[in-house]
Amino acid sequence: MTDTPNTTRPRHIAIVSETFPPEINGVANTLRHLCQGLMKQGHRVSVVRPRQRHEQAGAVASAGQALFTSEQVVTGLPLPGYPDLRFGVTRSRRLVNLWREQRPDAIYVATQGPLGVTAVNAARQLSIPVSSGFHTNFHTYSRYYGAGFLEKLLCSYGRWFHNRTSVTLVPTRKMQLMVQAMGVNPTGLWSRGVDCHRFAPHKRDMALRKHWGVGEHDRVVLYVGRLASEKNLQMATACFERIRNLHPRSKFVLVGDGPLRRRLAERHPDYLFCGMQRGEDLARHYASGDIFLFPSKTDTFGNVVTEAMASGLAVVAYDDAAASEHIRHEGNGMKADLNDDDGFIDAALKLVDQPTLLSRLRAQARLDALDLNWSSQIEQFEQLVLNQQHRAKYHAIKQSIPLL
Repeated sequence: MTDTPNTTRPRHIAIVSETFPPEINGVANTLRHLCQGLMKQGHRVSVVRPRQRHEQAGAVASAGQALFTSEQVVTGLPLPGYPDLRFGVTRSRRLVNLWREQRPDAIYVATQGPLGVTAVNAARQLSIPVSSGFHTNFHTYSRYYGAGFLEKLLCSYGRWFHNRTSVTLVPTRKMQLMVQAMGVNPTGLWSRGVDCHRFAPHKRDMALRKHWGVGEHDRVVLYVGRLASEKNLQMATACFERIRNLHPRSKFVLVGDGPLRRRLAERHPDYLFCGMQRGEDLARHYASGDIFLFPSKTDTFGNVVTEAMASGLAVVAYDDAAASEHIRHEGNGMKADLNDDDGFIDAALKLVDQPTLLSRLRAQARLDALDLNWSSQIEQFEQLVLNQQHRAKYHAIKQSIPLL
């Protein structure tokens, strides 16, 4: 008997998450592609999630209708510091009854909040294989909210939570080493794809650039993401100010929203704050930029990096998360060591000063992004998550056979 599962037969996979489309964040975006891919493979996908902000009881989020076969919506409460996000609260008995009646072949818990804990408890009670995902670096977030003293406690909590699941999926090799160093085992590498049809250079919009007040040869420095402390936005602003000192006609465009937006807008009224963008509008904003800044040191992956690459932008990032896997310094983007803030700024300045290098990196970034398809990542997810079911059955059979 081998440990390779037969994933050709349709299975029932339950996805449990505190955040889900149409919410806009990296986890929700990843789950959207995951659910779409699993459904396309013929699997039955059921979702357990909290009721979202402004969602009425009994309503189904329109963006989620094509992402699952069935869903269970539980009570949602605002996450402290993130009022737009919710954490889920429900009784274990509710999930036990749900999954006893409609038993999944495997359960994937994407978030480690109260709903995730309840889901793991219910799965273990029913002996259903349960896997988890390391999507968010919560223990490092505490440093950015004046609660660094909680980092060790949050790290211990994460270790306890993930070690109660069969396997923890991580998006990069570097993150895999970090999670293992935390004491989390076993782990599985599950990366991310990018939609190169949605995000593409040909969606560059000259009318949008004109609206921004940008000339044909002026540079747009772009940031896409949450406007929050843990995203290291002070580095993004410091970097742009250095660029503007040398190239006064450059513009800084920020796409996204968050608790720092008002403060940033007050300090920098000349920056262009475009708010949340979705779908084709988001694609136009990406493609209409030139240089993409990703200053975060806390992201586990950062889907915006590969979206920017697909859009034909030159990415400047630290050698971490998605950049550690997909950016080659001066090959298809620019990288700096995690502790080298000057190197981050110097990399961005080099791109602005050297148009030929900028053009070459932008073209290569697009070419490399074309290889990052979601279909291969869906297959990898199937192998990792459904393999837990296979192993559980194998060990159950093995334990039932008497030793001779």
